[in-house]
Amino acid sequence: MAITITLPPATEAWLRAEAEATGKNIDILIIEAVQSRLRLSDLRLRHIRAPVHADLQESGLSEAELNELLRESLEEVRKTPSPQADASA
Repeated sequence: MAITITLPPATEAWLRAEAEATGKNIDILIIEAVQSRLRLSDLRLRHIRAPVHADLQESGLSEAELNELLRESLEEVRKTPSPQADASA
């Protein structure tokens, strides 16, 4: 399939520099970039959270217990000074 696109000059320059640096054809770089972006969009939240969900199921925690654990963790984090606050002092 052939598709024609117009790239901003800075993007075109970046693409040409990358092609020269890697020794790859610009068409190949564009195909790789599009495929990479499509793979990223395929990472849905359910894929990312699946290991956490499995661990939760194995833990046997109830929803109420999990909520309490999260509430306590949030309180602890809020009490901890941030590194940015320390740096500005």
